[in-house]
Amino acid sequence: MASTYTPLGVELQATGENAGTWGTKTNTNLQIIEQISGGFTTQSIAGGAQTTTLSVSDGSTGAVMAHRMIDLTGSITGNQIVTIPLDVQNFYILRNSTSGAYTVQFKYASGSGSTFTFSATQKKTAIVFAAGNDSTNPDIIEVQTGGDVVDDTSPQLGGDLDTNDFNIAFDDAHGINDENGNEQIVFQTTSSAVNQLDITNAATGSAPSIQATGGDSNINLKVGPKGTGLIEVLGATNPGSIQLNCESNSHGIKLTSPAHSAAQSYELKFPTGNVTAGTFLKVASVSGSGTTGVGQLSFASAGISWQAVKTSNFTAAAGEGYFINTTSGAIEMDLPAGSIGDEISFIDYAGTFDSNALTIDQNGTEKIAGSTDPLTVSTERAANTLVYVDSTQGWLLKNN
Repeated sequence: MASTYTPLGVELQATGENAGTWGTKTNTNLQIIEQISGGFTTQSIAGGAQTTTLSVSDGSTGAVMAHRMIDLTGSITGNQIVTIPLDVQNFYILRNSTSGAYTVQFKYASGSGSTFTFSATQKKTAIVFAAGNDSTNPDIIEVQTGGDVVDDTSPQLGGDLDTNDFNIAFDDAHGINDENGNEQIVFQTTSSAVNQLDITNAATGSAPSIQATGGDSNINLKVGPKGTGLIEVLGATNPGSIQLNCESNSHGIKLTSPAHSAAQSYELKFPTGNVTAGTFLKVASVSGSGTTGVGQLSFASAGISWQAVKTSNFTAAAGEGYFINTTSGAIEMDLPAGSIGDEISFIDYAGTFDSNALTIDQNGTEKIAGSTDPLTVSTERAANTLVYVDSTQGWLLKNN
């Protein structure tokens, strides 16, 4: 009876066969078995899209498919397929050492059984089992080792991740996704950064904190919305509040929203002018109305600020008072643009308004006592205050 061969090329000698060469053939068989159990070889699959067929070499060493580890090499310019015969049953360690962003598939020569594929970016090592479980549609099964996280496109933890005093390094513009794959936190990197955030949890009765820290002595903390968005301070049991603490964080003052029952959504805009001593904030104008009105704040004097004696034409300012001396001739006082509640006072310094009058000229189309005409004051020792009310009446006189 003639010898037969296994699917991986080991010669099965018949009784009484191969007299004088049995030893050589046995040694060859042992070498093949050694290759199958722990041998390493390379297989070039360089080139465009193609199928590379691995075949058996009966009774001879050197067949690529009769090795435990196969290193697939070469520069590939298309997707690759590597096949083995239908009857092979073996474990393989496959390493994808190719260059080029194309897939490499390992499969049986025919049939619809499962296959194993390196993705276009997976330059890794994998363990697969050629099951030989079906003579027509055998399967190639990847052996999951739980090893390389780099190559696992959806790794899962079996418990908490302890960094063991090491850090987690994020690439620029990458971060943490939620369970649906949506971005939840994205980290932006800065070259040679020395400042960062400290996030601290808290025990019962204390508050968690987010603070700026780092190598610099003084560090601002920036918080900003996107586009026309807002930074919101949420309410809970009480309306939303912002507390500004002292430097020891033992005292603080609060800015608090009206309660829900007030149904208020108004806006206050800070003044555009320079801050000045002796003034207070007032609502100078309102756009819109009701609970969604927008109030423009301005700095207003707590009282009239009296100025040095005026002896020539001048422009008045809200919140100021003027001693006006018309001894040498008539004087014109130009009014500023008015906001509700603005006041301007004037006094006839020398008692000469009756001979040299004071003319008060409005700003643009604003009115004085409902008129667009200038106001002439010709009463000796006149002392009055102008108060701005609205666009209909403009500035109104009140006697001091």
